[in-house]
Amino acid sequence: MTTRPLPEPLPYHRLARLATPHRWWRPPVGTLFVAVVYVAATGLLYTALDAWGARRGYPRSADGSVEFGPLPDLAVELLLLALATPVVLLAVRWIGRRPAGTVSSVTGRLRWRRLFLCLLTALPVLAVTMGAVALLPADGDEFRWAGWTAFGPALALLLVLVPLQAAAEEYVFRGWLTQAVGAFTRSPWLALLPQALLFAAAHGWGTPWGFADLVVFGTAAGWLTWRTGGLEAAIGLHAANNLLAFAASAATVDGLRSDETAADATWPVVALDVLGIALYATAVLWLLRSRTPVRAAVPAPLPPAGPTAGPGAVPAAGRAGCEEARF
Repeated sequence: MTTRPLPEPLPYHRLARLATPHRWWRPPVGTLFVAVVYVAATGLLYTALDAWGARRGYPRSADGSVEFGPLPDLAVELLLLALATPVVLLAVRWIGRRPAGTVSSVTGRLRWRRLFLCLLTALPVLAVTMGAVALLPADGDEFRWAGWTAFGPALALLLVLVPLQAAAEEYVFRGWLTQAVGAFTRSPWLALLPQALLFAAAHGWGTPWGFADLVVFGTAAGWLTWRTGGLEAAIGLHAANNLLAFAASAATVDGLRSDETAADATWPVVALDVLGIALYATAVLWLLRSRTPVRAAVPAPLPPAGPTAGPGAVPAAGRAGCEEARF
């Protein structure tokens, strides 16, 4: 009686190869699916909201779109971005032919305790670095407090929608795109760099420093995803960063009307931002190590058993246990 050898463990960026059966065309076709379905879904939702706003008599901007107001417009933008998460999960399950949870982590699910720990770690670290940014000389007007009447409802809305928006971007860039490229390469860096560049490009071109900052952010979030075997650390970083940035804008009179983004950052702002990212990454890895976590690697699928395989044959991927390795 002969048995087949154990399959090769797969790290996070290689999980697209769990497809049953694996085919080279699944990652590129899935990427096209994500792009087309997301554009269609957001287009339909935006058209419906635009028609509803027109019937209610809301004014139109110079480009012809309905203006609901700074806070409602931000809510619509965040909701449209959040639609990417279900689209990615559908692509993983339908086109990728693997469990949808494998885009969340190597355990096949989102590890909520780890996510909350990462978020609680990111908030104070980034609050300090963003506070330092506020002390930098500014060319614009001085800070004017918007008041609790305006800030309170805005903060409540941000607490609900920003995590959904941040998670959606992580599922697209650090999740789907990393695994799509990782299906063709064993090197994690070759899988991480393309998504970081696309992430920066998706935010538009402002200053060279701002673009570099977004590339660093995307690379660091991708590295943390690979290092921890899941999206939790990246989502925590992204959600905390956006929540603090939007909250600072909401606290300022007409702050939500500003069209400036991270792509417009100057080099002092970028230097402090990169410092915050580095401190967060160090803290997360130290905290997770101090709790002796494991980074599971899901076994790659085996070919069908031949006639010589006996009762000791290894089951197919998804049924086999996870090999664990401390990091």
